[in-house]
Amino acid sequence: MAAYFRYTKDSEIFGNIFMNSGTKKNPVYLTSVGTAVPPLRIDQKTGGRILTGHYTGTLKRRSIALLEKLFDHPSIAYRHFALDEPLELFSEGLDDRIERFTKWSIELSSQAIVKALTEAQLKTEDIECLIVNTCTGYICPGISTYLIERLGLRRNVKVYDLVGSGCGGAIPNLQLSEAMTGALTRGVAVSVSSEICSATFQVSDDLSLLVSNTLFGDGAAAAVLSREPGGMELVGSASMCIPEQRDYIRYVYKQGQLHNQLSMQLDDYVRKAAASVVEALLAAHELGIHDIAHWALHTGGEKIINAVRDELGLDESKLAGTRAVLRDYGNMSSPTVYFVLQRLMEQGMQQDDLCVMLAFGAGLSAHACLLRKACRL
Repeated sequence: MAAYFRYTKDSEIFGNIFMNSGTKKNPVYLTSVGTAVPPLRIDQKTGGRILTGHYTGTLKRRSIALLEKLFDHPSIAYRHFALDEPLELFSEGLDDRIERFTKWSIELSSQAIVKALTEAQLKTEDIECLIVNTCTGYICPGISTYLIERLGLRRNVKVYDLVGSGCGGAIPNLQLSEAMTGALTRGVAVSVSSEICSATFQVSDDLSLLVSNTLFGDGAAAAVLSREPGGMELVGSASMCIPEQRDYIRYVYKQGQLHNQLSMQLDDYVRKAAASVVEALLAAHELGIHDIAHWALHTGGEKIINAVRDELGLDESKLAGTRAVLRDYGNMSSPTVYFVLQRLMEQGMQQDDLCVMLAFGAGLSAHACLLRKACRL
């Protein structure tokens, strides 16, 4: 664990690591995961032709050339978008955009919840707590209240809406959901991450926006948490926030609209934060990297995935699920790590196998969750 202590000393962030670990008398289980994407799927080559064709003459030649290069990169093959047809993205007004965010965040969240409940053999009336996170749009009241109506949830269900956690938001949501589950009568909570990244679409010669337009897609994911043994036991978690690095990855408002801002050295900052939080989590359980059978990493882009892999010393074979999700969906922000976890669960795990979920994003923040494959009693 030498790397952990090196990073925390150098960056003076030791006190910012939040730990949730130790032996639990009443463990909580991540029983099932459901995911959803909008039906419009665009391959990268087609997406590149549409975008560069529309903005040729508007963007600088070097920006067009960079877009063509990025769209041609083999790490992403497809992305899904919450649009009826691609050209809608270029003509919608601000009111249209928030209406589209509202429509699709509710629709995709609903689909993901129903899938997760079906997998867990539960019904909507079993839900006692619902927690939703997003960073790609703001509505008041939040998404959760629309889901109560759409799914016919009980009117006294405990609901919470979380905003502003960026790509790493699924794990803080999961931490809160776990805490709530332990206090519920029957102990059934649903954690939902829903992002319509296309609702923040902007184009200029800014390098952050050029990269973003080749990377992000839309999607939602839901996890059912229960005290009933089965699925994955939540063993522990760790989170770290480095607020002085917030400008390296964030949304900024310009003329009342969200613009994605990414440092071109983001991989260096993320790898250090990710390694620190993982090593802190594993140290609390007297584990090493070699003890973890499965890794569900957020698909932050190939450069970041490679940086985190190298910093942690992971074998490339451990990243097959992450690579596959990046290829098929791109980066959907916070739900993406659940897409990876779901793929790993479907491929099969042995009882007591350990898995680390790892996500990172705005803040700058990094979050890790330790899971153990459980047997159903």
